[in-house]
Amino acid sequence: QLQLVESGGGLVQPGGSLRLSCAASGATLGYYAVGWFRQAPGKEREGVSCISSSGGSTNYVDSVKGRFTVSRDNAKNTVFLQMNSLKPEDTAVYYCAATPTVQAMCVPRRFGSWGQGTQVTVSS
Repeated sequence: QLQLVESGGGLVQPGGSLRLSCAASGATLGYYAVGWFRQAPGKEREGVSCISSSGGSTNYVDSVKGRFTVSRDNAKNTVFLQMNSLKPEDTAVYYCAATPTVQAMCVPRRFGSWGQGTQVTVSS
């Protein structure tokens, strides 16, 4: 069974950067589309970025375009989210999730395997 573990979250000042990692075990992540989602207090879980199984296709929610970059290293069974120019409104718990398809709509209901989440706090 696929297991996912996020890491790399923490406290950062506005304008700073973080790199989140999603490490998979129990299956070959190269067969899965992967998404990054976030949930801030009082808000719905939001699709931040999704990447196809090969890494050939990516998408982003408008609010992070130009600041965040999703990538993957299938040889390492890992997906990354590079977050630059962070803003306080990026504060949330960030989750990675996977579905065994080449591509998927970047919405939570399309993903069946989830990590435990990692907290990102952007504050001065």
